[in-house]
Amino acid sequence: MRALAVAGKSLRGAARADVRKIHLLAALDHTTGLVLAQLDVREKTNEITCFQPPLERVADLTGTVVTSDPMHTQREHAEYLLNREAHYIVIVKGNQKKLHKQLKSPPWKQIPLQGRTCGTGHERSKIRRIKVATVNNLLLPGARQAIQIKRRRTDLKTGKTTIKTVYAVTSLTAEQATPAQLASLVHDQWTMEALHHVGDTTLAEDASQLRTGHAPRAMATWRNLAVGALRLTGVTNIAAGLRHNARDARRPLALLRLT
Repeated sequence: MRALAVAGKSLRGAARADVRKIHLLAALDHTTGLVLAQLDVREKTNEITCFQPPLERVADLTGTVVTSDPMHTQREHAEYLLNREAHYIVIVKGNQKKLHKQLKSPPWKQIPLQGRTCGTGHERSKIRRIKVATVNNLLLPGARQAIQIKRRRTDLKTGKTTIKTVYAVTSLTAEQATPAQLASLVHDQWTMEALHHVGDTTLAEDASQLRTGHAPRAMATWRNLAVGALRLTGVTNIAAGLRHNARDARRPLALLRLT
C-alpha cells in the first residue's frame, strides 16, 4: 500500500529581513523516505491553504494513502483526496472539536484490542495499542472508520510512565486495511519528523542563514536529495554516508549515476 506523508517545517536560521521565517511544506514517501515535492509557504499559519500544491506535483494518487499533521484534518483536504481517488488517515485533535467528540463516543472499553506493538528508542520503551470501529455519519467526507490509539511510554532512566490516547479517522474500510496496517500508517507519519531530525542534527539545516530569494528552499531541496540518494542505496546512517562520499569526489557522482 503506497503512502505519502505531508508535513511542514520552519527553517529557524533563515528568517528574512522582514523577520518572516521560511516555512516549507513537503510530501514524502513513507517507504523510501524520498521527498516528492516541496514548496515555500508564507507562514506556518497559511500551511493549510498549501496542502494541495505539493500533491498536485504527484501525477497519480490513485489508491495512495495520505497522512498529515492534525492541522490538515480539513473537509476540503478530504474532498480533494477523494476526488483524486486517494485515501486519508489523519489524527484528530482540538481543532476539530465536534469530530473529536464523535471519535470519543464509541464504546471503546467494550471493543476488543486489535493490535499491539512494542519498541524502544531515545531511552524510552513504547507500547502502542489500537482499536478500530466502523462508524457512520462522521463529520469528515468519506470517513469510514474511527481509530483509538493508546501510547504508553516509559522513561528508562527515571521509570516515569505516561499514557496518551490519540484518535484518528480514515477513509479506508475494514476490508481495505487491517488495524495493524492503520497503526503502521499513523506511526509512519513520523517518517517526516525523522527527515527533519537528520536535516537539523546532521546537515545543520536550522543553523543555515541563507535567506535570499529561493536559496533557502533550493538548499533544503539539495539536502533532501542527498538524504534520499543515500537511503536508496541502503544507507541508514546518513552522517557516515556523507563522510564516506566526502572522501572521494567520484563517489557522489557514482551515487547519482553521473559517471
